[in-house]
Amino acid sequence: MGRVTERRRVVRIRDGNVTERADTLVGEEPLEIRVDGRPLAVTMRTPGDDFALATGFLVSEGALGAPEEVARISYCGGADTYNVVDVRFAAGVAPPDVSLERHVYTSSSCGVCGKASLAAVRTTARWPVPLTGDLRVEPEVLAALPDRLRDAQRVFARTGGLHAAALFTADGDLLDVREDVGRHNAVDKLVGRAFERGLLPLSGAGLLVSGRASFELVQKAVMAGIPMLAAVSAPSALAVDLAAETGVTLVGFLRGTSMNVYAGAERLQRRAR
Repeated sequence: MGRVTERRRVVRIRDGNVTERADTLVGEEPLEIRVDGRPLAVTMRTPGDDFALATGFLVSEGALGAPEEVARISYCGGADTYNVVDVRFAAGVAPPDVSLERHVYTSSSCGVCGKASLAAVRTTARWPVPLTGDLRVEPEVLAALPDRLRDAQRVFARTGGLHAAALFTADGDLLDVREDVGRHNAVDKLVGRAFERGLLPLSGAGLLVSGRASFELVQKAVMAGIPMLAAVSAPSALAVDLAAETGVTLVGFLRGTSMNVYAGAERLQRRAR
């Protein structure tokens, strides 16, 4: 399997002093996702949790909803090849719509580039939308989450080059944390791991991401049944529109005690003590 981190020589200049040293960099390699042997997508990712990444991607595209729909997942191309994953659907499970097929590489910063059609982005969730549920998070709890996420980013601490995503509870506990060069990959890995455990929909959890809140990340939250998405940076206008349409609480610019709530503010109301 590819390495999560790699070492490279670097010339370091600090205050006019020049030194040469080894530096730790995050790994980045392509992953081709196949369904029943047919190529579906290629994404640039940090190696690791590849099976979860593949199933999480398929959940976010509306192709999977329960672990029994998968018969087998395996690497393809021999023992030394770990950049192609084949997901074999169980008998009777319909294959993904051909409109999902991505005909070009997707970059680590954009998960929807190369879609066969823009209409395919608006997929159909397996659970009722708008999302409901009784998840409520106090603003003070939410404000503490970015620091907790940073403390849990083991590879970021060594490289400074990774996005992170986490699932959290109403009390601010981090249920799972994944890192990747692509924020959408980190979310897919989270969703895929929950999928493997039969935990979908994640109606009692929130999703925290280390970067901005894009349309696709809101879509991924909806497809996993996650009613709250918090980001340390800005959302896009389309992400706000989708959150409002689907009942997702969308928080942006989560920094210190400050935050902007763009949709679903009722879930951030203070709970009675």
